[in-house]
Amino acid sequence: MALLFRPTLIQSLAKTARPMWMSMASTARRNMSSHNKETDAEFDQRWKAYFERPNIDGWDIRQGINHMNRLDLIPEPDIISACLKACRRVNDHSLAVRYLEAIRYKSNTVSNQVWPWILQEIRPTLSQLGLSTPEELGYDKPELALKSVDDM
Repeated sequence: MALLFRPTLIQSLAKTARPMWMSMASTARRNMSSHNKETDAEFDQRWKAYFERPNIDGWDIRQGINHMNRLDLIPEPDIISACLKACRRVNDHSLAVRYLEAIRYKSNTVSNQVWPWILQEIRPTLSQLGLSTPEELGYDKPELALKSVDDM
């Protein structure tokens, strides 16, 4: 099999008839290289529509959250609100709070001004759904942390 990939053999095959597998490989290569670029507005609309599906379940919500976390981005407040509403529809309060925790963590790595802005934007949704922020629940500070020996 290794002899098939030697340049001289490939040149001789190209001069004669092209085998079926070579034409398929070149077609597949061309098709894989052409993909559409998605704009920011299309991205936001796609994820809002994903979370606003009426038949979404907890597994789908977690799948969407994990996929967005792997993209290494902080979602827009509209997407966050849609996700929180989906969590409410499936009656999963803990998932909503954990999602807010993940967003808080990611936004604080970027800047200390991002999380307060996101909270300001999603506050009406939080009030409408009766959700608490991680800070209001006390999740921003460790509960059983020991004092540092340097502070004693």
